[in-house]
Amino acid sequence: MTIGFIGAGNMAQAIISGLLTKKAIAPADIVVHGGHPLHYEPYAAKVGVKALDSNQAVAEAADVVFLAVAPKLGAPILSSIGTTLKRRRVPVVSMLTGVSLATLEKALSNQNQPILRIMPNVNVAINAGMIAYAANDAVAGQLDGLLDLLNVLGKTMSLPEDQFSTFVALAGSSPAFVYLFIDSLARAGVKYGLEKNEATAIAAQAVMGSAKNVLASTQSPFDLIDQVSSPGGTTVAGLLAMEEAGLMSAVVKGVDATITKDRQG
Repeated sequence: MTIGFIGAGNMAQAIISGLLTKKAIAPADIVVHGGHPLHYEPYAAKVGVKALDSNQAVAEAADVVFLAVAPKLGAPILSSIGTTLKRRRVPVVSMLTGVSLATLEKALSNQNQPILRIMPNVNVAINAGMIAYAANDAVAGQLDGLLDLLNVLGKTMSLPEDQFSTFVALAGSSPAFVYLFIDSLARAGVKYGLEKNEATAIAAQAVMGSAKNVLASTQSPFDLIDQVSSPGGTTVAGLLAMEEAGLMSAVVKGVDATITKDRQG
C-alpha cells in the first residue's frame, strides 16, 4: 500500500511519525506534496518518504490520499485531482476542519467517491492520539482497512459530523489545556522549592497515570476522586480551593470558546 499526503504541515507530519514509529508502513511507501517545496522536500528527505512534485502525482501514486491542507484549499485541490481519484477509486481521508462530507463530495462532483473525514489530535505522533471519524456511504467497503491504519495512531471513535466541533475542544485543543495544567502544577512545585524540570516530570507522570486509570476503570472520574480523597485530608482541601477559584467553570468556558471559534470557521 502507498499512502499519499497532500499537505505536509504539523498534523500530517504527526500522522507520518506515528505510522513510521510503529512500522505500520515503510517510509518508501509514503508520498507527499505540499505548497512550499522548501518546506516539504527537506522534511521528506529527513524522514525518508518520497516528495512528489504535484497533487496530481500523489493521486496517481497513492492507494489512500490524506488531505491535510488549509480548509479553503480543499475544494480546488479535490476538483483538480477528482478525475484521477474516480478512475482509480482512491479513498480520500480528509483532515479539513469544518468541511463536511457533503461539501467534499460536491467539490469532487462524485457522490460515489470514498471519503473518510477525520479529526485527529497531535498525540497521534506518539501513537496515543484520539481520532474522530465520519464516513460517507461510498467508503463502506474500505472502511475497516482505513480504521486499521488509523488505530495504529491511537484510538478512533465514530461521531456525527455535527459533533466534530465538540471533539475539537475535547481532544484537538485539549492537549494545550492539559499542558497548561501540568505547567501550573509544576510552577506550584517550584514555589515550594523543587527544580522546574523535577516538578514538571512529577506532574506529567501523575497526569499520565491518572488518565490511564480513567480509561482502565469502569468508574467515573468523580468516583475516582473519592478514592483519593480522605475525609478532612489534604486532597479535599486542595479540591475545595480549586473549586473556589473556579477550576471547573474555567474549563467549561475554555471548551465553550473553542467550540464557538471552530463553528465560526
